[in-house]
Amino acid sequence: MSKLVVTNQPSMESTKPHIALLASPGMGHLIPVLELAKRLVSHQSFKVTVFVVAIDHASITNTQLLQSLAGSEDDGLLDIVLVPFVDIVGSDVTMVEKIVETMRRSLSFLRTEISKMKILPTALVVDLFGTGALGIADEFNMLKFVLIASNAWFIAVTLWTSEIDRKEIDDHVKNRTPLNIPGCRPLKFEDTFQVFSMDPNDPSYQNYIETCITMSLTDGILVNTWDELEPTSLKALRDTKKVPIYPIGPLVRSVGKSVLCNEIIYWLDKQPEESVIYVSFGSGGTLSAQQVIELAWGLELSQQRFVWVARPPTENDAAGAYLTLGNGTDDISDYLPDGFLARTQDRGLVVPTWLPQVEVLSHPSVGGFLTHCGWNSSMESIVNGVPMIAWPLYAEQKMNANLLTEDIGASIRVTAVQLDGVVRREEIRSMVWKILVDDEGQNLRARSKELKISAAKALAENGSSYSSLSQIAEICAQHLKTMSSKA
Repeated sequence: MSKLVVTNQPSMESTKPHIALLASPGMGHLIPVLELAKRLVSHQSFKVTVFVVAIDHASITNTQLLQSLAGSEDDGLLDIVLVPFVDIVGSDVTMVEKIVETMRRSLSFLRTEISKMKILPTALVVDLFGTGALGIADEFNMLKFVLIASNAWFIAVTLWTSEIDRKEIDDHVKNRTPLNIPGCRPLKFEDTFQVFSMDPNDPSYQNYIETCITMSLTDGILVNTWDELEPTSLKALRDTKKVPIYPIGPLVRSVGKSVLCNEIIYWLDKQPEESVIYVSFGSGGTLSAQQVIELAWGLELSQQRFVWVARPPTENDAAGAYLTLGNGTDDISDYLPDGFLARTQDRGLVVPTWLPQVEVLSHPSVGGFLTHCGWNSSMESIVNGVPMIAWPLYAEQKMNANLLTEDIGASIRVTAVQLDGVVRREEIRSMVWKILVDDEGQNLRARSKELKISAAKALAENGSSYSSLSQIAEICAQHLKTMSSKA
């Protein structure tokens, strides 16, 4: 077992719950799990152990990055345990299949490590890909929760999938009719999940249905949103009484001592307030070579300032970098237009690797965010009051883009996608102008500042999310008390 943060085990007489969290591979899962862990430590003084599952050697050895994400002010209550690397071979294995198999093979290690603990965890919290570990919670008489690093609308669709008539799903896919979710906004076909297009007998589809059912049998679902952001979907979920729902978001890294390199800080400090568009497709999103070229030309034609995390192009795989935990390359000129870097050097900064995004979005010079609509990125943008250009790539991101644009009002959305799937430079130029220059951008900025205030209120003492986390803490404390009385 490898620990990044070495701490002392609590005494046998400890009356504080010990919470175990399991993070699936990928930054999109790791960051909210770590943020929840830190909140349990800082708000509740709970002992917390986070098990981090990685899917490549680079991820599992990137301890500096994990330490920076976890922070150091934990009062000796936070452990991070690295699960041994599991090599999943096969060029035809999809990202989801790799994650699912990696999680399955990690269960024996998790079981062994929990069994060796002097103080067994009171509860086990897993994410969407970790539900297979909930049987271990049953073995050790632990409470079991699922943390969904997405929104309440996503949970509603997920929980109802197993109960929707297959004919309705087929009609949704074949005839492109909206999928009706009780109490929620219908799901448009253009924003749907890939899983609905699968054969019902496909093992991946069956695994998804099993996950949906398992989630409904837990002690509760924690979700990275808050009551005031999604009142309709949260009400629908609570009305069904399928499973207790606890909105505890936004789970977003706070801005402490900056870990940005001096070059980026220096450049941002020189730019006017709210004048920079930040362009990033998350820790895993990738574009085709043609799309990278069009994006570069769009940014150049806009004549606006930008910071662009420009990953190497990947053909036919929008999630091509998802499992690399920030790996990148310094050779970017090969896939950008000839002369692009020279022509834009006075108003643009191109970065080839993952950036600590919160530090960028919190900088006063940033006035917009061109994003893939991963929910973590969306929350980071909202918390910092930055309006978005929604450019979804994979997973539930199209659904997120719909929610952010049509319901929450925090973004505009790229729409002019050609038959070849490429967004042209003129559309990109237009979107950048809308967000930074036009009146529409000013309106979005005002709305984003309202949402920033709403998020802060939810997290404050007696706020909606603070109260939800307090409810979970009380449930765990009562369970610990019950188990202690039986010992």
